[in-house]
Amino acid sequence: MDKIVILDFGSQYTQLIGRRIRELGVYSEIVPGERKPDSALLEGCKGIVLSGSPYSAWQEGSPAPDLAMLGTGLPILAICYGIQWLTMHAGGVVERCETREYGSMRVRFLPAVQDSGRAATLLEGLPDSFLSWMSHGDSIVRPGEEWDVVGISESGVPAILAHRARPWFGLQFHPEVSHCEHGMDILANFVFRICGAERGWSMEAYLEQEARLLRERVGKEPVLLLISGGVDSTVAGAFLLKSLDPDQVYLLYIDTGLMRKAENEEVMHNLSRLGARHLEAVDAEAQFLSALKGVADPETKRHIIGDMFVKVQQDAVVRLGIPDAFLAQGTLYTDLIESGKGVGNKAQVIKSHHNVRSPLIEKKRAEGRVIEPLDRLYKDEVRALGRVLGLPEEIVGRHPFPGPGLGVRILGDITKEKCDILREADSIFIAELRKRGLYDRIWQAFCVLLSVRSVGVAGDERAYKYVVALRAIQSEDGMTAQPFAFEPKDLFEISAAITNRVQQIGRVVYDISSKPPATIEWE
Repeated sequence: MDKIVILDFGSQYTQLIGRRIRELGVYSEIVPGERKPDSALLEGCKGIVLSGSPYSAWQEGSPAPDLAMLGTGLPILAICYGIQWLTMHAGGVVERCETREYGSMRVRFLPAVQDSGRAATLLEGLPDSFLSWMSHGDSIVRPGEEWDVVGISESGVPAILAHRARPWFGLQFHPEVSHCEHGMDILANFVFRICGAERGWSMEAYLEQEARLLRERVGKEPVLLLISGGVDSTVAGAFLLKSLDPDQVYLLYIDTGLMRKAENEEVMHNLSRLGARHLEAVDAEAQFLSALKGVADPETKRHIIGDMFVKVQQDAVVRLGIPDAFLAQGTLYTDLIESGKGVGNKAQVIKSHHNVRSPLIEKKRAEGRVIEPLDRLYKDEVRALGRVLGLPEEIVGRHPFPGPGLGVRILGDITKEKCDILREADSIFIAELRKRGLYDRIWQAFCVLLSVRSVGVAGDERAYKYVVALRAIQSEDGMTAQPFAFEPKDLFEISAAITNRVQQIGRVVYDISSKPPATIEWE
């Protein structure tokens, strides 16, 4: 099978590059940026992509590709940090930007692109200018030897570069991000026209490959999946039951007390439809709320929740008679990325996901006892896998719900009273979206209970009540997101429904932040 190798230097978008190439029907393999080329890596390899990075190319100790990779003769597409590193390697100059380029920015081709040979092939079919997606604090001041600038940003900064003698190209922007116009066209031109790769990749191929690897690793040993009932863990459960003997798969649903209204009943109903032979629910509300009492720091909350999941699981495996079972989780690649657990060792921590950086999870992962069959997928790919596995649309189409549940949607300390208030507000919000035909137009929607109260009026009396924030976003994969553009009338009526029916809430606000710079969840 033809493949494209991606060298990961710690970018938040590295896996997004890989999945975009897979969307084109070509297998992509992500490896640490410093990886040396060997026969296994180069077998079937048609091209190389250099990723972005949180580092600066001029920074001491910054990551660098092995020079032997550059000597393979393969086509190269260098993105953001990747082209900055190649620029400095070729004697060019990269410096910190006076004005940072971030978000949507128009890029236009220079006249020379018409005569630039390979560059024209890379940009074939594109208009002379388009909106790119920028995310860089450094810029190329002078290109390296034998490199030409063939496109610039509206700020006049080099945005597209081409090597005169080799099939090497550089992009200062991120074509893999969904907000970049013609990004997929550029990637397709590189993969097919420049690299000459042939299609051979599909979700069915992914399922077959991962199932084989899972059987080789697990053998006949039992596997216990901590399942929340959300899309990720439900698809993970269906995958395990499809790939292994159902007798060795145990599904454990833990009621943390941090779930949405009527979540327990809905989850158990959905899980019972998977055909699992071992399905158990544990009421652990008192344990979780006790452990979280008085804790306000979001990172600490995530660690506590992650550890509590493992402690409850440890008690369960003893009771079930499977103390040495593998622990399975519905971890996605976005969880790993934000937790600083990408392919290489250069990624930075944005926030610690409970199922990634909990100390007890880390310990079990180090022991090789954690199974994460979705850890190379994004949310929309998980949904696609769920459909391949035959799950009904009402399951795969549900909005995402974080593993820590309401624990990361209550700012400040967590109490049962706050959970109940937020549960009720969130239930009203989602019901209103469904009633108005908006639920399926929104990628994710939820309420956040703020850590402040505000003054209001109830009848003729002064009131001092909680504030909730509404969050509704549109996204493809969770890596980037834009706020949903409600009609004002809908927001007014939803706000009134919440404040009229939840006595403890006196004010409703709407979060209009995009990702980046914000994350989707507040904590």
